Amino acid sequence: MARPSLRDLEAFAAVATHRHFGRAAAILGISRSALSHTLIGLERSLGVRLLHRTTRSVSPTDAGAQLLDRLHPILHDLDKALDGLAVARGEPAGRLRINATSRAALLLLERVVPRLLARHPAVELDIVTEGRLVDIVAEGFDAGLRLLDAVPQDMVAVPFGGDIRFVAVASPDYLAAAPPLSTPDDLRQHRCIRQRLPSGKRYRWEFSLHGEELTIDAPGALTLDDGDLMVAAAQQGLGIAYIAEPFAADALEAGTLVRVLDAWCPPSPGLALYYPGNRHLPSALRAFIDVLKGCERDAGYQPG
Repeated sequence: MARPSLRDLEAFAAVATHRHFGRAAAILGISRSALSHTLIGLERSLGVRLLHRTTRSVSPTDAGAQLLDRLHPILHDLDKALDGLAVARGEPAGRLRINATSRAALLLLERVVPRLLARHPAVELDIVTEGRLVDIVAEGFDAGLRLLDAVPQDMVAVPFGGDIRFVAVASPDYLAAAPPLSTPDDLRQHRCIRQRLPSGKRYRWEFSLHGEELTIDAPGALTLDDGDLMVAAAQQGLGIAYIAEPFAADALEAGTLVRVLDAWCPPSPGLALYYPGNRHLPSALRAFIDVLKGCERDAGYQPG
């Protein structure tokens, strides 16, 4: 029996852990077809079937599960050893995968990424954007970037970008023809542009004033799942939108949208970079966190 290469064993471990060829291929930085050929060759050289494959799923066989159990600590120790060499050289290195929303990723590109890549050229950064909140451990990410309130409680969170406001906005033309609006309860007499969350649920609007908190299931015939589309719909006079303020900043400055219920929209915790605290922290992630905190201090925030 030919001894398999480390690359082949890492490929098997990625597929068996994440149970998905596409996800494992993205983590490894190779094509799905190349990964499939690698696994077929590995099984042939070992003379044993390692994976159950169907058109919809992949899972380890009994032999594959036994191999995976033995490989996990070996590969983990190897990663720590190689990362230790990077630390000894004084130069963080390696590939760093981060999951974020597109708006959060844009903020990283503006504030953090240029400084990180200039300071640590041996770090390779892979940012994946999507609306849904993913399990970063199960899907092979080193860290995620989401609103602090959405970060799982078992994660270490580093605040980023300061507080954020969710604001209710509408076009002047809509408001001119609409009923008076002075409290969130008045929204029940208005057309509202509702938001569908990645989970499929519709977002309930949350307001607060002098300790009084109100949650409104806003009425409306239009539901959207994209912040920019919600702003565009509000500009067209289709109703009131409740949106993170950065989405509406240009329209508010131009006067095509105005804030309503402004006193009921206080700042709330903004974004946070988060990662599992029970794992070895790679040098690339440590370097990223240090740069992010430096950017926060330069911007006048107090990072955790």
